[in-house]
Amino acid sequence: MTPVKFTSLTVAGVALVSAAMLFSRAANAESYKAHLTALNAGKIGIAADGDATFKVVGSNLEVHINMKGVPANIEHWEHFHGFPDGTDATCATAAQDKNGDGYVDLGDTERVSGTTMVPFNDKPEEMNIPTHTYPHASVDSTYQYTKLVPLKQLSETFGRTYDGHSIDLDRRVIYVHGIPDNTAMPATVGSLGPIPAHVTLPIACGKIEKVSE
Repeated sequence: MTPVKFTSLTVAGVALVSAAMLFSRAANAESYKAHLTALNAGKIGIAADGDATFKVVGSNLEVHINMKGVPANIEHWEHFHGFPDGTDATCATAAQDKNGDGYVDLGDTERVSGTTMVPFNDKPEEMNIPTHTYPHASVDSTYQYTKLVPLKQLSETFGRTYDGHSIDLDRRVIYVHGIPDNTAMPATVGSLGPIPAHVTLPIACGKIEKVSE
């Protein structure tokens, strides 16, 4: 998705509005969670499973993601996906395999999950998707990710990118991606631009939900 361009005056305005909306929601809903279940497990031979939590702590969003059953010894991209207009996103299933190749690839997810929005790498607040700073799975096929994300900066970046819309975690889903680069897949498995399909193939997804007070 190509980011929308704005004048500096417009960008400043939408960033302030987006930040205000985020902090307003945070005051009423401090915590969110997601349980991630496997996607493409039958094709990749391993079933990923995990949990993610998101908690507003002061001026930060505290993120914890714990995964098991992921391909070992490789980097795993992870992001929340959603629709810029706030439409409620859901996780893709085998029903979204539009070309019938047996794989639910990144493009297949877009109809129900929207676009890739915020990465969970070393600096989520910058919203740079292609980096080499995502978590690496250990030899036992697990990884843990913990990050304190500055909410104001994340909100401002999000507002600039998505026309003043707010983060709205409970309308998003979280995906984990990645299989070994020597895994055989048909050429029909799609990806994001020049990024290899083994990097972006979804292996787990979870709906983000607000935790009741």
